[in-house]
Amino acid sequence: MEPLPVACRNLSKTYQQGKVTIPALVDINLDIPKGDFVCLSGPSGSGKSTLLNLLSGLDIPTTGEIEIDGQRVDKMGKSALADMRLHKIGFVFQAYNLIPVLSAQENVEFVMQLQGVSSHERADKARHVLKEVGLEGLENRRPGDLSGGQQQRVAVARAIVSEPSLILADEPTANLDSQTADALMQLLRTMNQEHQVTFLFSTHDQLVMSYSKRLIKLRDGRIDGDEQQV
Repeated sequence: MEPLPVACRNLSKTYQQGKVTIPALVDINLDIPKGDFVCLSGPSGSGKSTLLNLLSGLDIPTTGEIEIDGQRVDKMGKSALADMRLHKIGFVFQAYNLIPVLSAQENVEFVMQLQGVSSHERADKARHVLKEVGLEGLENRRPGDLSGGQQQRVAVARAIVSEPSLILADEPTANLDSQTADALMQLLRTMNQEHQVTFLFSTHDQLVMSYSKRLIKLRDGRIDGDEQQV
């Protein structure tokens, strides 16, 4: 049986402020199958960012288990976590996080370079995926010469080019106008359908929620609803 991209069991995270214990996540049980397009929603402080940080191995749970593509993240050391992030997870951030001195193509190639992919294969794959996201002809432009929407498309290309098991997207439309945000979400759904890559979003944006196949609501660190969308 193929492992799930995401599986959490009795996952909790608490933070200590002086003598006060603050629960950020409480007893989270969650399965996300391959090819799902899932949105985490909830007010500020509900635990969305904490959950993404735990899934990516940037933070460690207080209790519970996390599996990414069948591997126990909560049992990994720093080196194994870095390797998992490099090969298993793609990231799309609200601030794009592109390297300003690199061209669009070089930004997309960067992860593959870290993976040890040959320069010829990197270039071919980067050009192909940039064409897929509608940036053919802009490969040599640096981020500063691209619009916000174009920069986010470069970020999507970078996230998807190495064919990860899971893409984590933290407020991906936050810095985009509504028309550009809608075009981005249409693109991400197309990537999801054509590549069967699993997406997990954290968002306040109703537009992002409307595109999701599944909406998971968090409140006070707990799952407050898990709905299949049309």
